[in-house]
Amino acid sequence: MRIEKFQYISELKNYVGQQVELKGWVSTKRDSKGLVFIVLRDGSGFAQCVIDINKAGEAVFEETKRLTLESSLSLTGNVVQDEKQIGGYEVQVATLQVISIASEYPIAKKEHGIDFLIENRHLWLRSKKQWAIMRVRNKIIFAIHSYFQKNNFLQLDAPIFTGNAVEGTTTLFETDFFSKPAYLSQSGQLYGEALAMAHGKIYTFGPTFRAEKSKTRRHLSEFWMIEPEMAFYDLDMNMELIEDFIKNVVNDVMADCKEELEVLERDLTYLQNAVTKKFPRIHYDDAVKIIRGEKDVDGKNSIKTLEDDVADLKTKKTLLEKEITERETKINSGALKQGEINFNRNKIDTIKNEIKELDEKLTNIPQWLASAKKFEWGGDLGASDETILTRLFDCPVMVYNWPAQVKAFYMKRDPKDERYVKGVDVLAPEGYGEIVGGAEREDNLDFLIERIKHEGLPMEVFEWYLDLRRFGSVPHAGFGLGLERIVMWITGIQHIREAIPFPRFYGRLEP
Repeated sequence: MRIEKFQYISELKNYVGQQVELKGWVSTKRDSKGLVFIVLRDGSGFAQCVIDINKAGEAVFEETKRLTLESSLSLTGNVVQDEKQIGGYEVQVATLQVISIASEYPIAKKEHGIDFLIENRHLWLRSKKQWAIMRVRNKIIFAIHSYFQKNNFLQLDAPIFTGNAVEGTTTLFETDFFSKPAYLSQSGQLYGEALAMAHGKIYTFGPTFRAEKSKTRRHLSEFWMIEPEMAFYDLDMNMELIEDFIKNVVNDVMADCKEELEVLERDLTYLQNAVTKKFPRIHYDDAVKIIRGEKDVDGKNSIKTLEDDVADLKTKKTLLEKEITERETKINSGALKQGEINFNRNKIDTIKNEIKELDEKLTNIPQWLASAKKFEWGGDLGASDETILTRLFDCPVMVYNWPAQVKAFYMKRDPKDERYVKGVDVLAPEGYGEIVGGAEREDNLDFLIERIKHEGLPMEVFEWYLDLRRFGSVPHAGFGLGLERIVMWITGIQHIREAIPFPRFYGRLEP
């Protein structure tokens, strides 16, 4: 049943040659002699709407001239197919009614600093790029639920208040829970294990929290986790499920978010590879050798590849600096109109931001190289190590069998070599790093007790967890997917703060 008596921009393809009524906000506005061009946004999409004084009349034309950026309005007009226009359609306006005239909008076309944009996140979300990111996020969430529901998983919820740590005691947010200490959940996994013992295959999907004082591109203090747990699964079955799951999610997004990915100018090569190629599976020991440059991948060496990257980045920086000089010369020539001057100034600001990113890489890569050459066996992979490793692959990579010393107490030891746990991390290509962490869970009661003691964790808060081994213990496995991490990778954005509507990270609690 349709409730609305108006149409949405996303529906324009169904109304070519017909009159529609649209309601929305002014995204951009451009005046010409006897014409006003408005790009209207309504949440479902963007469309150019043309007000011609000869067709709409002088009264409508004058009303249009009052509109400011982000003013709200209602209009009627005829839909014309035009592939040159945004979305492929244009609306030739017949009538227009102003709903609200917006104050001067603080976010202009010029380049803004990230601090300014984060302070104005409630408004920044309206911009076209952020609109596209949020729509892809929505599709990813839907695809996740669809996959698990089709494969007979039950979606259940883990508590947010917990009495124990899951991923280490140093990153907990402590709260007062009726005069008792409680913590914001780091993971729903332990509760997921209990639910799997009742239902076989389950997944939790909820907010999780880490109190790391970190402002890196990959860290948030509040983020969303998808955590399946499966009874009677081992590590190999877990890895098969993870790969199939990621392939399905990426495929769904590519099929249903073509417009959004175009807005984001996303290179689809790596996403297509994720759908079509088998994910390489690399033992931790081999990953270490690849990072150090001691083992090649298809004839490519990690150290040599990064050294070539530095040379390429220097060349690109030189070309961008040359372009800035050329544009500044045009501006100072006095031959450009004001609109052309503004265009070139905005382009220069964009190029300067590109150069900043290049400079960051040119600073980081030599440090990564130095770190890679002396990487020691038994260490966890940092962001730079993940970048170096995945640089040699064109699809997600699975690193399995990790040293027990860098993984959680609940991961099952490899019976063939107890230095390792039967865990796996999935690393996305293009430098995005870990998006999934999973493992077979320890199902031996005595060994699990030993591990809890070794970690110095309070035994009493884990008694309920130990009951899962006392009463019908079975082999089982699971994994956790960071929603914002996979949003980052699929959309191709460079910072995780744009992957969630209102980011919370060290030092950021507003808006």
